[in-house]
Parts: sequence; C-alpha cells; structure tokens
Amino acid sequence: MDFSSINPVLLLASLIVAATPLLLAAIGELVVEKAGVLNLGVEGMMITGAICGFAIAVNTGSPVVGLLAAAVGGAVLSMLFALLTQYALANQVASGLALTLFGLGLSSLIGQGYQGVKPPSFPRFDIPVLSDIPFIGPVLFTQDFIVYLAFFLTLGVWAVLKYSRAGLILRAVGESHDAAHALGYKVVRIRVLAILFGGACAGMGGAYISLIRVPQWTEGMTAGIGWIALALVVFASWKPWRVLLGACLFGGINVLQLNLQAAGIAIPVEILAMSPYVITIVVLVIMSADRSNAPASLGKVFHAGS
Repeated sequence: MDFSSINPVLLLASLIVAATPLLLAAIGELVVEKAGVLNLGVEGMMITGAICGFAIAVNTGSPVVGLLAAAVGGAVLSMLFALLTQYALANQVASGLALTLFGLGLSSLIGQGYQGVKPPSFPRFDIPVLSDIPFIGPVLFTQDFIVYLAFFLTLGVWAVLKYSRAGLILRAVGESHDAAHALGYKVVRIRVLAILFGGACAGMGGAYISLIRVPQWTEGMTAGIGWIALALVVFASWKPWRVLLGACLFGGINVLQLNLQAAGIAIPVEILAMSPYVITIVVLVIMSADRSNAPASLGKVFHAGS
C-alpha cells in the first residue's frame, strides 16, 4: 500500500466535485417535497439532463448552453410527472418510477451517437487572491462556477424557505393543501412550479456528471445518484444544511474509496465501491431521528373539489 500517492488538497477538491451533482439534485427534490409532492423520478431526470446537456454542448461548442439545455430537459421531463400527478391525479410513487424508467430509456436512445465523444470543457473559475491561500485556496476557490452555483442555490433555498413569503406559502401547501386552498392559494400551480424547479436542478446535476466530472457520455452514468438524492432529502429531515452535509459526506467517501483503490489497499474492490452508498445511508439514518420537518401532505393527492 502506498498512501503517499494520496494528495489531501486534490482529495478535498475532488470531494466537492463529487458532491455537486448530488447536492443539485437533492436540493431540487427538497423543494418539491416541501410542496407536498414525492417525485421518485430524480434518477430519470438526471440522466436525461446528462445527455441533453452533453448533446447540446457538443453540437454548439458551448458548455454553458449545454448546462441550460440540461436544465430545460430535466424540467420538461418533470412536466410530464406534473401532468400525471397534478392534473390526471395519478399515483405519485408509480408516476415517479415510470419517469425514471422513461428517462433511462430516452437517454439511451438519444445518446447512441455520442459514445466516445469529448465535450467542450468548462473554464476554471479561480477567485483572485482567495485562490492563492495555501491549502484552502486550491480546494475551495479554484472550482468551476457550477460548484458555486450549487452552494449558493442551497443557501438561497434555505433563506427562501425560512424567511420569505414565497417559502411560507410553499411550506403551507406542503403541510396542508386543503387549508392553503381555502386561503386562496393556487395549490396545483405552486406544486407544478416546485416540480419544474426540481426537474431543472436534477437536469443540471446530471449535466455536471457528463460535462465536468467524467466528462463523457456513458449509458446509465448517473449510477444511482438520483436515488441517493431521494434518500438524502428524507434522512436530512428536509433541512437544506443537512442535505449539504450529506452530499459532502457521500462525495468524500466516494473519492476516498477511489484513492484507496489506487493506493492498493487490501480490500476487495466491490466493497470499496459500495462503501459510499452504505456509509452515507447509515450516517443519514442516524441523523434522521428528528422527523418533525416532514411535510404533512407529502405524497397526498390534492383535488380542488375535495
């Protein structure tokens, strides 16, 4: 075993990169669930965003346009879920599972011509002065702008939910859609907007994998991150700061196991590969003792005539 090959600066910087797609998907799903909707289609929206962003970036030569296309792709797929659950009043669990299967199949179809293609690269976003700080600078202040977008998005969601009127209305809809409807709030419209936001975030999370973290297109490349995002929201008790913590935990363990494999540690590769999922779930289960933040109307069908 050769642990000298593990660079702590690169390890921590890679941790942030690994956490970013999960954070984007999970924070979007948190907003959806705060509105009282359970969307199990996160994996499908992520993989759809991954191929939409990749294809548009390759064809336009602009990774930023690709990222926007990924957000649109994820939102469009989530609109299908919104139509099924909010207007056709279909079961949310079944619709979410169908959305994931549909997204996996659609991405496989679209991505057939993009195997082995290299996408345009995102420029590094070095923050002047701060990036020169020893150790901390290379870790925190030399990332691409999507990393900062994900962290500021998390901060923004926390602030909106906690302090703004829009956040109060969203939480009211998630707690009691009948009471919110009686007060004159457009429950279906609010939930549809939340679903679209969650889809856009999941799409960007998928595009981050295909455009930056890998970067290439491979069928099924999200590798269950959408399911981890779903579990993360629940086990983090619907608190944005806990979602951030859980995303960093998963990213850290995932990067660490890759480095341990490279160092030649005498543990079967299969055990190392599954360790990020197992340890993240175990820790988040321990964190989930406080379930008081669960939206009371989560997963319940709303009918304006009821």
